[in-house]
Amino acid sequence: MENQFLIDSEYLSPEALARKHRLENDPTSRTDHMAYQPGMEQISPEIRNKVMEQVGAYDYTTYTARDVREALEHETCSVEDFKALLSPAAAPFLEEMAGKAQRETQKHFGNTVYLFTPLYIANYCENYCVYCGFNCYNHIKRMQLNKEQIEHEMKVIADSGMEEILMLTGESRAKSSVEYIGEAVKIARKYFRMIGLEIYPVNTDEYRYLRDCGADYVTVFQETYDADKYETLHLKGHKRVWPYRFEAQERALMGGMRGVGFSALLGLADFRKDALATALHVYYLQRKYPHAEMSLSCPRLRPIVNNDKINPLDVHEKELCQILCAYRIFLPFAGITVSSRESASFRDGIVKIAATKVSAGVSTGIGDHESKYTGQDAGADEGDEQFEINDGRSFAAMYEDMSQEGLQPVLNDYLYV
Repeated sequence: MENQFLIDSEYLSPEALARKHRLENDPTSRTDHMAYQPGMEQISPEIRNKVMEQVGAYDYTTYTARDVREALEHETCSVEDFKALLSPAAAPFLEEMAGKAQRETQKHFGNTVYLFTPLYIANYCENYCVYCGFNCYNHIKRMQLNKEQIEHEMKVIADSGMEEILMLTGESRAKSSVEYIGEAVKIARKYFRMIGLEIYPVNTDEYRYLRDCGADYVTVFQETYDADKYETLHLKGHKRVWPYRFEAQERALMGGMRGVGFSALLGLADFRKDALATALHVYYLQRKYPHAEMSLSCPRLRPIVNNDKINPLDVHEKELCQILCAYRIFLPFAGITVSSRESASFRDGIVKIAATKVSAGVSTGIGDHESKYTGQDAGADEGDEQFEINDGRSFAAMYEDMSQEGLQPVLNDYLYV
């Protein structure tokens, strides 16, 4: 049998190459992307149905300047107002949207901006997602950190002053089991006050276990909410199951996680509909779980291996700014993260308007924090990166730059007692 998480050997077997070719060119060779696989927990589709009903009925070409004007004049932004703010008709109103978004941000978050850093502890993956640098058919250097390596990486990061960490893995249960992730969380609790997870979706009881290990929140990228497009991009593995991924945040909340994060990868499909779906996903879950902390990310597709195979759709900074402003006006209490995929100048500007959280000292590789943070080569083995970052500022540089922008950098606002 094919060893899925090691399929990216330098010379693929003829059988593996044939399987890859069939997956790419013969849709009938793929499993049903709407069918749950064995072991996947099924929960109520209530939220999913509400979101997709709204998205299915959304025709952004029908909105007018008058609709946008009325949306900006309303004290509370309705779903219909939000749809208008995402439409092309809102483009001439971007400056007014930014002004209203800035007022909402300052009202609820003041001048604060939160800083965190990601830590990839493994890059093995069992999925074939055609746009991702980690996918199982890409020939990259794979690596999984052991406990000693994880602790070393975390100490290097903590010594820089960082207090919040987001831990990530490739999507392989075989190489990054829930128990392995749980042990990494326990180590992280020694060094950090806030611990987030960006891992493959799991069941409610597994989220509860990770919470008990010390995790605070879970982030899941839906990638695209367009189920038909999703099917053409995710050809193999557990990630292929669209509804199971959609319901991950709710299972995490059912498992007791304090917070959850949401995102679509803008550029994979119609970015306006994906932005609408992402925000509505937050909107409806917020009403069902009012105690939970909700946050959104807004990443754009970055250059990766096989980028030419997916026909990416351009999302420029102007459109990204429009989406972020609309998010803030519609969801005034939600956190908004802008990642290092974006340029330093864009991030410096958007944190004054709508964003509340930025990453710093970022590496998407495995086991390379000492070399990147200190400039010293400790001779440690390192795994390849998932994608190219744009803003490579260190934690110290980001802290200084945010302070110079008149913002108050916040490292953590939680204490365990």
